[in-house]
Amino acid sequence: MHLAELAPDLDLDPRIGATEVAGLTADSRAVEAGYLFAALPGAKTDGARFVPAALDAGAAAILAGKDSPIDIDGDVPVLRVGDPRHVLALMAARFFSPQPETMVAVTGTSGKTSVAEFTRQIWQVAGRASASVGTLGVTTAKGAKYGSLTTPDPVLLHKLLAELADEGIAFGAMEASSHGLDQCRLDGVRLAAAAFTNLGRDHMDYHSDTEDYFRAKLRLFERVLPEDGIAVVDPGEPYADRVAEAAKARGITVFSVGCSGTDLRLVDAAVEGFGQRLVLEADGKRHEVLLPLAGKFQVSNALTAAGLAIATGVSPAAAIAALANLKGAPGRLDLVGETADGALCFVDYAHKPDAITNALAALRPFASRRLIIVVGAGGDRDSGKRPLMGKAAAEGADIVIVTDDNPRSEDPASIRKAILAAAPDATEIGDRREAIRRGVSLLRAGDILLVAGKGHEPGQIVGDKVLPFSDHDEVRAALQEPSR
Repeated sequence: MHLAELAPDLDLDPRIGATEVAGLTADSRAVEAGYLFAALPGAKTDGARFVPAALDAGAAAILAGKDSPIDIDGDVPVLRVGDPRHVLALMAARFFSPQPETMVAVTGTSGKTSVAEFTRQIWQVAGRASASVGTLGVTTAKGAKYGSLTTPDPVLLHKLLAELADEGIAFGAMEASSHGLDQCRLDGVRLAAAAFTNLGRDHMDYHSDTEDYFRAKLRLFERVLPEDGIAVVDPGEPYADRVAEAAKARGITVFSVGCSGTDLRLVDAAVEGFGQRLVLEADGKRHEVLLPLAGKFQVSNALTAAGLAIATGVSPAAAIAALANLKGAPGRLDLVGETADGALCFVDYAHKPDAITNALAALRPFASRRLIIVVGAGGDRDSGKRPLMGKAAAEGADIVIVTDDNPRSEDPASIRKAILAAAPDATEIGDRREAIRRGVSLLRAGDILLVAGKGHEPGQIVGDKVLPFSDHDEVRAALQEPSR
């Protein structure tokens, strides 16, 4: 493809526009002959440093910021633009071209994974070939392929969307992280609708404050979602009112769900077994459905997903009926096993204060005796949320065991200390395997154990190594020990 085709909005000299581009990348190590290398500014290093390596590898063109310190001797063109990340994303969209015909995105602090996956499931039940993309990787009716980023870089993302379209996937739901939105990774995705779940504290290692964090999320509705798209919100969730205002200011239709919603209203919810019987109102009609998921937060997630499905052509009746068969996303309040006397063990991805509070609140009605939590916090991430996590655990559980999560390059003991500062009565066991065993050993009839933080993850990051580790496997192993 020629540069002129990749960047039709740029005023390129005809000779430069005729440059043939064989591929795109922002990673100099991935450059091959004929590639365009995007020298992007980063938090830790500037891509301009790697231009010589890209040229040595055969780069045919360089994309960079207007003030990027690049000086090239030769015929390789340097495209200088005001926002190279945005331009790269649009180039990637044009280079790979096909996308599933209907794409939606969901952003927020908690619930993105569940909403994206629930939307996929509702579409699938309605007969739409669909996929979800995010923290769990790519999931289709055939299964899941694990990934490592909530929102992939634009080149990988658009390559992936093209592959899904080629496979016959017509509907796609993807997570939109604050990093991904701030770095323009979703630019070029042709969205039909977008949803906002909620906002709490997270990623303060990247954003300057909560407002900056929220502004990144808001970009989905202010810049990425087209004016003919639909914004789905639950007015009862924090910051949803500001999202709705921003959408309406651009003329975007707002579809509201939940207790305060006007399009898919929650009339009543009652616990029934390990599920919840919902009475809903849509299009002037009442519907009743048994949602096979626990927790108030899962009701909001399920209704937001139903809202996205309805916004993209599924009838309200069909979307609501599909809620009866929803399966929780892996690592989200997963019931892993139980003891001989009926105590239950759950694994959940909760690694933020609000998520811990929500998970414990969801399980509390089912604990006739004690609620026990094993919890830790990741290293090289927002350190300010650690005492807040400790506080949430101490307030929501009867017994707290503080352990290691993914310490990365940090001293694990210092991470635990920060959590313990707000949970002084907690037990400290650094070894996560041993902490899980202790939690299981404490269980008696009527108790519930929640192992929080890592959810679906198959490894533990210690230093620069990823060690095989599964909370699910460790809980199962502990339940099999003779002492049980």
